[in-house]
Amino acid sequence: MLEIALKHRFAGFTLDLALNAPGGITALFGHSGAGKSTVVNAVSGLLRPDWGRIAVGGDVVLDTEAGINLAPYRRRIGYVFQEARLFPHLDVRANLNYGARFAAPGPGVIRFDRAVEMLGLGALLNRRPGALSGGEAARVALGRALLSKPRMLLMDEPLAALDSARKAEILPYFETLRDEVKLPILYVSHAPAEVARLASSVALLEDGHLRAFGPARDVLADPGAAGGFGGRAAGALISGRVVAQDSDGLARVETAGGAIFLEAPSAPIGAQLGLQIHGADVTLALARPEQVSALNILRVTVLAIGAPDGPSVFVQLALGEERLLARLTTRSVAALGLRAGLECHAMIKAVSLASQDVTQRA
Repeated sequence: MLEIALKHRFAGFTLDLALNAPGGITALFGHSGAGKSTVVNAVSGLLRPDWGRIAVGGDVVLDTEAGINLAPYRRRIGYVFQEARLFPHLDVRANLNYGARFAAPGPGVIRFDRAVEMLGLGALLNRRPGALSGGEAARVALGRALLSKPRMLLMDEPLAALDSARKAEILPYFETLRDEVKLPILYVSHAPAEVARLASSVALLEDGHLRAFGPARDVLADPGAAGGFGGRAAGALISGRVVAQDSDGLARVETAGGAIFLEAPSAPIGAQLGLQIHGADVTLALARPEQVSALNILRVTVLAIGAPDGPSVFVQLALGEERLLARLTTRSVAALGLRAGLECHAMIKAVSLASQDVTQRA
């Protein structure tokens, strides 16, 4: 459990928030200037807030009223920055061992050999940082942080400097970290796809305040919060199981609301998938449409209609026990007479589900 309560004033900006994050990855999401960096700097000890209390696993590292403000090195918090910040004169093995030099006595969250195996670093141990790709350097930086025996990790946009190919390379390692290493992780990101794929919980910040906080599935499907994820990128997360791989390259995935076809040729039969479905890719019809190109036609129920944002609005839909979002024009909402409780059909194009929107779950 990570407990954060902070108040801090800058010129023209005030941070005022409180949250209790469970284990796993808690994503801090928000536009530039929302307060994300202030939060992580306060947690790390690089910033002393005007007022605050921070506890990791019940251990208080900051309590301004009680006069507690542990120095950064005493907080035992691993920090992974946007840049890898590896020592260029040391090889990968020595960079990894550098983190262990500052580790507290006793067992750590992970052994050296397991960190190397989990992060795929075995072939890199004798290389210098200058010979690493961006994705490889990011994995080494993560391994170094883990070997310092932290009680939590801070990750400040660790993939922001990588292109899409390098991100696709490293994201599975981050998922393994989330699933195997039981540490609270505070993960700062500007990328909704990263948040949907990695986060257990999401804290959406706006102007120094929490706009929404809770389990990732709930926040991503909240029509009131969807605008904070940026128009087309906003989308809900649903789960499904691969039941067939058809000869035309499409996988059939059973969800709570029926079958969804998508391009996932590498997913084996029986695999559990997480699917982020963008609201802009969902179209609604009152009657089941016939003779249309969309393969995915699901019966849904309108749960809520968000506040209009210009000419568009997010509509929350029930898909069995799961939730979808549809981003429609306010004109379409009025023309269809959409209201809470109305049953209708959602159409999703198979080709709109890109590979980065599909995650294989353990």
